[in-house]
Amino acid sequence: MPINGISRRTVLAAGAATAAVTATGALAAPAQAAPTLPNGTSKDKVLVVGMDGLRHDRIDAASAPHLKSLMTNGTYGLSLLYTPPMAATSSGPGWSTIATGVWPDKHGVRDNSFAGKNYGKYPGFLARLAQVRPDLSMYAAVDWKALDDHGTVTGADAKLVLDGDRDGYPGHDATIANETESILRSQNPDVLFVYLGNTDAVAHHSGTGQKYLDAIAVQDGYVGRFLAAIKARPSYASERWTVIVSTDHGHADAGGHGGSSIEERRTFVLAQGPGIAAGARPADTRLVDVAATAFQQLGVAVDPAWGLDGKPIQQRSTDPFDSLQSSLRGRVDETGIPAGVLGFTHTAPSGWSVINNAMGTGGVTEWRGWAFATDEFWSRTQRDQSRELNIRSRGVFAVADSDEWSDRAFSGTYDSTLVTPAYGVGGRTKAQLDFTTFYRQEGSQSAEVFASFNGGAPVLVKRYTSDVISQPQLLTVNVPSGASSVSFRFRYTGSNHWYWVIDGVKVTAS
Repeated sequence: MPINGISRRTVLAAGAATAAVTATGALAAPAQAAPTLPNGTSKDKVLVVGMDGLRHDRIDAASAPHLKSLMTNGTYGLSLLYTPPMAATSSGPGWSTIATGVWPDKHGVRDNSFAGKNYGKYPGFLARLAQVRPDLSMYAAVDWKALDDHGTVTGADAKLVLDGDRDGYPGHDATIANETESILRSQNPDVLFVYLGNTDAVAHHSGTGQKYLDAIAVQDGYVGRFLAAIKARPSYASERWTVIVSTDHGHADAGGHGGSSIEERRTFVLAQGPGIAAGARPADTRLVDVAATAFQQLGVAVDPAWGLDGKPIQQRSTDPFDSLQSSLRGRVDETGIPAGVLGFTHTAPSGWSVINNAMGTGGVTEWRGWAFATDEFWSRTQRDQSRELNIRSRGVFAVADSDEWSDRAFSGTYDSTLVTPAYGVGGRTKAQLDFTTFYRQEGSQSAEVFASFNGGAPVLVKRYTSDVISQPQLLTVNVPSGASSVSFRFRYTGSNHWYWVIDGVKVTAS
């Protein structure tokens, strides 16, 4: 309710608060008191800590006991980013993806200008919660000022907004840590988003070496203080806290990001809380899962109309291809993939099959006919050919890649068909095929979906003739009278052309 014409959701603390430095070099208390938040109403509470530019593989090398404890006691999933032309591996798109729970082709932020942002349709999770749960007490603290300038953290009851680019990030990070700790100990917030920027600043200036590891250690110390403050709350025993830590992008070894290297694309989602498995390392996590996890932990039902791309981190995929995780192997003919990266197999899931009797001979072993691969393995085959845009696939997916197959001597054409198991449709009138596809069209290449009832002759359902950049598909076919089962076929033909990806296949009947 507005008070004296001012909405309850107001910036109560912002601007010039800084942390002083003592004679010993230690960071002193903030120059202003923490804002007073409305009293929280929920026993389910969520703290999201955003660490800018934090490459997950460098956490392992850092003195980071609190982050590593969260990994042990929570779920830790790795995720790779998109690249241009969808969006740069930069902070604007990264934090927008985290906040909104959708990919850049929906939220519209492609670089740090935030031009084209579509927060009206896809608001950040704080703004969404302010709409559906206005009773929640919410706080945000950031020292990359753009996040407030462009509305990424809209919805908080109180915000601390500092300018790390102008004033430097170490002191402002310390101020944010001090205020957040104070709020956690002495007030009753329900949802907090806390941004720490110095890891990114250090990587830009010094690369990802020892100074970067030292910056990680400092931020890890802040996380430890937040965890201790939560446990010290008088009402802690009756509360259900979830802590989520994530990052917006990675960094090249020498520092810098925005491009398409694996190091720049590295992100992660780390969560500990009720119902979140301890020690889990899921292969199907994506950066869009932060917002969905927060909603789940707060008991907020996600409306399908929101169009989220994310899912709660504890929700495992039922995709049949993900059952192949233990079957994945290393490279054979590919040279750009490190030997230790296990990421492909030709072994189909149980009940599935691959028909290669019309397939040409030779070519690159990994891609001879339909294969099953991970994002890192497949996108490493050749940078900047849009493979990095396979954003809506998770874990292991099916890929037919005639472009990579033809990079080694071959004869004949690429002609391979992926066949699903038979699904029961007896007594039903329609069968629905639901999947995600990523398809690039070139020349005489073809991609076709067929349906076969009761093992009969395949009937064409869909032919792709133009690019489909990682989008959900729903194909519906009529069930003939007397049919009791249906199977679907994905046939890809070509030569030195592009590729076709299939993932998340589900068949239902009605």
